[in-house]
Amino acid sequence: MNEAIFNQLDFARGATLKSVENVTEQEADIIPEGFANSIRWNLGHIYTVHEQFAFATAGEQPRLPEGFEAWFATGTKPADWTSKPPALSELAELLQEQTARIRETFSNRLDQASAHPLTIGPVTFQTVGEFLTFSLYHEGMHTQTIKAYKKLIK
Repeated sequence: MNEAIFNQLDFARGATLKSVENVTEQEADIIPEGFANSIRWNLGHIYTVHEQFAFATAGEQPRLPEGFEAWFATGTKPADWTSKPPALSELAELLQEQTARIRETFSNRLDQASAHPLTIGPVTFQTVGEFLTFSLYHEGMHTQTIKAYKKLIK
């Protein structure tokens, strides 16, 4: 089962990165009417949540570059940014290396109890594997948002 989760993570990440292959820097910052965030925000948010859900909840040190919490944490939005966020190429690079680092760090630790269990709605995440499987759902949701934004801004 461990390998299946990591393979699904690779699959989801590949779909995310493919969804932004032809997006320009300018397009990445367009916020469609009625929405609060952009393609760039969604990419950074996916990375940030994976760092928090995979690494921080397991008691590991997340790799969050300076500014990522302010730009991409839950509840943030580009309208509140006071500094320039990372380029799409930097976000893509971080996202690409992240899945290999997750696999390497947690290949035999999916059943490990979380250092910081979390309840979202009716579900409590108590192990590394539970956080990672939720992260798959989370990433898919934001990847679909990116795809919808692309249709709205073209």
